[in-house]
Amino acid sequence: QEILYHTQMDVKNWIGSSVIHLGDKNVPNSLMFIDKYTQVTRILSPIVNCLEQVSTLASEKSDINVYLEKGYGGVDKFSIDVLLDFFKCAFDGSGADNFYEAGSCIDGRLTSAWNWCSQLSSKPYFPVFKLTGFTGFDGEWQK
Repeated sequence: QEILYHTQMDVKNWIGSSVIHLGDKNVPNSLMFIDKYTQVTRILSPIVNCLEQVSTLASEKSDINVYLEKGYGGVDKFSIDVLLDFFKCAFDGSGADNFYEAGSCIDGRLTSAWNWCSQLSSKPYFPVFKLTGFTGFDGEWQK
């Protein structure tokens, strides 16, 4: 609790709850805590793949480039919008049963990140993910 207090004082604008999970129902043991870290690549890889492939796709196919320009303001604006949305929503404590259980730890952030992933199909930029080969966060990437 002392480390948390000093951190909160240093940042002055704390976002999230002040709960520390370890040994409760959300993170009952250290093996579950370690497993949380293995999820990071499953979340980030499809996002990185889309952002890397969208520029190539736009430069190779003029109709896709026009679609991106008209629909999203271009490749750069598209990429910035995806990243802004991800970083705004994927760490906000959403997706847990309640704010207290969301916590401010890796468990809470990954819950929020998975919540963002589960809503990707409702995002305005989802069609571009599909155009770049996205099939899901657990699936193979289509070329």
